[in-house]
Amino acid sequence: MGFGDLKSPADLQVLNNYLADKSYIEWYMPSKADVAVFEAVSSPPLANLCHALRWYSHITSYEKEKASLSGVKKALGKYGPAKVADTTESGATDSKDNNDDIDRFRSEEGEESEEAKRLREECLAQYESKKAQNPDLVAKSSILLDVKPWDSDTDIAKLEECIRSVQEDGLVWESSKLVLVGYGIKKLQIQCVVEDDKVGTDMLEEQITAFDEYVQSMVVAAFNKI
Repeated sequence: MGFGDLKSPADLQVLNNYLADKSYIEWYMPSKADVAVFEAVSSPPLANLCHALRWYSHITSYEKEKASLSGVKKALGKYGPAKVADTTESGATDSKDNNDDIDRFRSEEGEESEEAKRLREECLAQYESKKAQNPDLVAKSSILLDVKPWDSDTDIAKLEECIRSVQEDGLVWESSKLVLVGYGIKKLQIQCVVEDDKVGTDMLEEQITAFDEYVQSMVVAAFNKI
């Protein structure tokens, strides 16, 4: 059945259920799949759709990067709990359409809007409430790290090997990719899933930047509660 056209409460509930154990529509990092589904959602999901709201607020922060996200934008009906042909007129390609002038990723000033901030805070509050009601719940986060090498001569394969050698209880390394920074230099983007009570971003930064022969700096590019 897919997500439907994402205009009705029932369709949004399907999206919410789908995202209950996922950070993104596909893979472990934002992609054009997220952009396609985001553009089909006419407004921020209601607070009771916590997973969909958390995802919506997170994708809102990717306005500047949406054109460069990986993947191929497909018909809306190709995404969801079942792969079906798209019967809607929503964007099956990246071509320009009448909705191009509606940009829900940012405010007119080019920054995260107050509404987006409020929605994110509401979602996090709901997450904390859920955790309080279920003390046995293991809080996890999906983190995307940007790791910058010293120069174009840095051995990126060795850099990634060093990063993956960091092993902690509650830390799982996942996919990675290279992103061109400029002047022939590529940074490494690597995804990991952590248990919040065991692994923090400060710990990751301290251990990764210790490989100072290869690593110039590390920043958190995306942080998403699971």
